[in-house]
Amino acid sequence: VQLQASGGGSVQAGGSLGLSCAASGSIFGRYTMYWYRQLPGKQREFVASFINRSNTNYADAVKGRFTISRGEAKNTVNLQMNRLKPEDTAVYYCKLYIVAANMDYWGKGTQVTVSS
Repeated sequence: VQLQASGGGSVQAGGSLGLSCAASGSIFGRYTMYWYRQLPGKQREFVASFINRSNTNYADAVKGRFTISRGEAKNTVNLQMNRLKPEDTAVYYCKLYIVAANMDYWGKGTQVTVSS
């Protein structure tokens, strides 16, 4: 299983950015897709998760500003980030958890930088 993240970049505070993560390979059964982020000097932290349209979760720090959704392509998940803050600056990672295999797969990170 491979995950390819795209999007990110630099934006001023209050702006918006979108991330996309495409998973490929042997993906079977139920799975959950996640976004995590790693702030400078800190541990990786949960941002959002997607099982289906009615089963999403968000970290308190991003609730109401970020939206996770299924992408148009198969096995793709998007993260729309609005009203960005400097403290959102981080490397963002997508993760796929396959339930039957009890396995996590991580993509390479993509940098998001929010300037004040």
